[in-house]
Amino acid sequence: MQTFLAPAKLNLFLHVVGRRKDGYHLLQTVFRFIDFSDQLSFVLRDDSVIKLRTPTPGVPEENNLCVRAAKLLQQRSYINLGVEIFLEKRIPMGGGLGGGSSDAATTLLVLNRLWGLNWKRARLMELGLELGADVPIFVYGENAFAEGVGEKLSSIALPPAWYLVLTPSVHVSTGQIFSSKELTRNTNPITIPPFSPWQGRNDLETVVCQMYPVVARYLQWLKQLNNTTLVAMSGSGACVFAEFANERAAKDAFQQLPDGMSGFVAKGLTYHPLQKFLEE
Repeated sequence: MQTFLAPAKLNLFLHVVGRRKDGYHLLQTVFRFIDFSDQLSFVLRDDSVIKLRTPTPGVPEENNLCVRAAKLLQQRSYINLGVEIFLEKRIPMGGGLGGGSSDAATTLLVLNRLWGLNWKRARLMELGLELGADVPIFVYGENAFAEGVGEKLSSIALPPAWYLVLTPSVHVSTGQIFSSKELTRNTNPITIPPFSPWQGRNDLETVVCQMYPVVARYLQWLKQLNNTTLVAMSGSGACVFAEFANERAAKDAFQQLPDGMSGFVAKGLTYHPLQKFLEE
């Protein structure tokens, strides 16, 4: 059995700049990896069976992104090998932290090596996009400025930072948020370089806060903290976060967390833990 990490991401800002004819929204965002992760273990099989040994409550096995990623890679590579997957979930589901997408990407990266496929990064990213718009960033492996539906990626250097991430106990439906009539869809595009991610905002935040008042309450609490360099919602929520320049400031804020609020402190990463996993 071999074990690997699937890190969470934060969106330091998220702008909705338009909509394609097929209904998909055009976005601009900055993705940042953090050291808060799911854990995946893999056991190779010499048959073609793909099995998830740790089912996620409420998610049928065939819908799990790890399983879908493994089966898609198996089909496209015409490989007869299989795998057993053990998934230890830590990243909240429906929180905007990309947990399922990260799990799928780690599955693609690991099986590409364990099955001896030797696919290049760009090819795995294209395959990942079929599974979800956030999968390519986790295969890409670096903090990035993203455009399109999130698949056009440019590396970006971000300063060291620590984050207090709060996890409201609601599951936000991404589709419901993007279909809202209240959603801003015409934010003016920005260019890179130069820009500062903290000058942006999350265009989904207003709609999410209207539908889920608990998210607004968590955000308001973060905004009254001292020493923050950014307060925002990640993705389509429900998780919200405050950015700090150092670990002590983040942990001091965590100690002030009121009863009934939950969250964690995480360090901002420069690279995905498996960024060097592929031979370019």
